[in-house]
Amino acid sequence: MHMKAPGRDEAADYYFTYIDQVSSDDIRRTLDSQAIEALAFLGNISEEKSLHRYAPGKWSIRESWSHVNDTERLFTFRALWFARGMEAPLPSFDQDLAVPSAAADQRSWRSHLDEFAAIRSATTAFFNSLPDAAWERQGIASGKPFTVRALAWITAGHAAHHLRLIKEKYL
Repeated sequence: MHMKAPGRDEAADYYFTYIDQVSSDDIRRTLDSQAIEALAFLGNISEEKSLHRYAPGKWSIRESWSHVNDTERLFTFRALWFARGMEAPLPSFDQDLAVPSAAADQRSWRSHLDEFAAIRSATTAFFNSLPDAAWERQGIASGKPFTVRALAWITAGHAAHHLRLIKEKYL
């Protein structure tokens, strides 16, 4: 099923930083192909290079990708919550607490890539399973409205954003 990208009323303006990174209307195919491309690209980064920070106080590549893994879980959970008709608002996610708590630099780079492959597989399975009506459902997270469709685009766009940052600032 092809669908339009989310409208401006489906997420807060800030999230269009990510949504606008996705050019295709086939979000399911985008999520699949992005995983293949990301893993091929990231797999060429050495264990040593994955500890690189482009400036003092910035995340390492491992920390950056650990953050991508965490937020993909988060965005997909939000999509599940809303798709299944839950109405209770969901809390905010504080990346500045989550990243240090993950101890990403203490794990191998390969483990982060394996984790991403598993998470993305679960993400695509979830979005592939949704009935058409679920894509329009919406809810509140971090005090902001989201549709399930917007969360799918945000998931892909957030990963694209961090891949671009790795290419431009780290390598």
